[in-house]
Amino acid sequence: MKRPTESGLNRTGIDMSPEDAKEMMQGVEDVPNSSQGDERTLAAYRARDLREADPIGSVPIPGTVKGFAKTGLQKLIGNQPEVLIDKLAGRLAFERTGTRLYDALLGKCSIRQDEAEGLSLEQVLKFRNDEARHFELLWEAMQELGADPTAQTPEADINGTAAMGLVQILTDPRTSVAQCLHALQIAELADHDGWELLIHVAREMGQSDMAEKFQTALVEETQHLETIRQVLQQSTLTEASH
Repeated sequence: MKRPTESGLNRTGIDMSPEDAKEMMQGVEDVPNSSQGDERTLAAYRARDLREADPIGSVPIPGTVKGFAKTGLQKLIGNQPEVLIDKLAGRLAFERTGTRLYDALLGKCSIRQDEAEGLSLEQVLKFRNDEARHFELLWEAMQELGADPTAQTPEADINGTAAMGLVQILTDPRTSVAQCLHALQIAELADHDGWELLIHVAREMGQSDMAEKFQTALVEETQHLETIRQVLQQSTLTEASH
């Protein structure tokens, strides 16, 4: 595979055709706007939509007697258990995607081993299995609270949407291992901070045992992030010096 940073016939920049660029800019001046108004018109429409829009989904009411009891107890002491459930569901969605991202990286590294210097297949597999185990940990935590781990809460919806681009990068046959590591760095940064926030929320809700279990996951996610950072940096510097 050619290195993505090699020079090639890239026609996307305006400097590739100065004469056409002049003609295009002249056309901008010669042809009047197709409609009246400016960016303020669009801002006005967006403002109307912002005032009228419904939220992205909702946190479902507990579907079990256990769930109703635990939720009711939290509300009696002034807490909002829906926030914890939403955060749990959001991390659950992200860990599911994280497992798939490492599955994709594992496949790419096994074919392009020359690009994966400093990152063994065994290490990628370990990180993949960590993500899958974190998913199971969150599933069990939601069940422990009487919440439904299959429900798509607002946070789960947002996290799933945010991760779509990362999945596309990892599964695109044209992307290099280094480019995939960049995408994974984005995922691991979000993952690390997401676990930290979840631990704080769990503790605030009196779920100290749950927070302690999550602390182990945070340590592993920190290891993932540091490894991806180091390998990506070394890969970039090696490519730059050749």
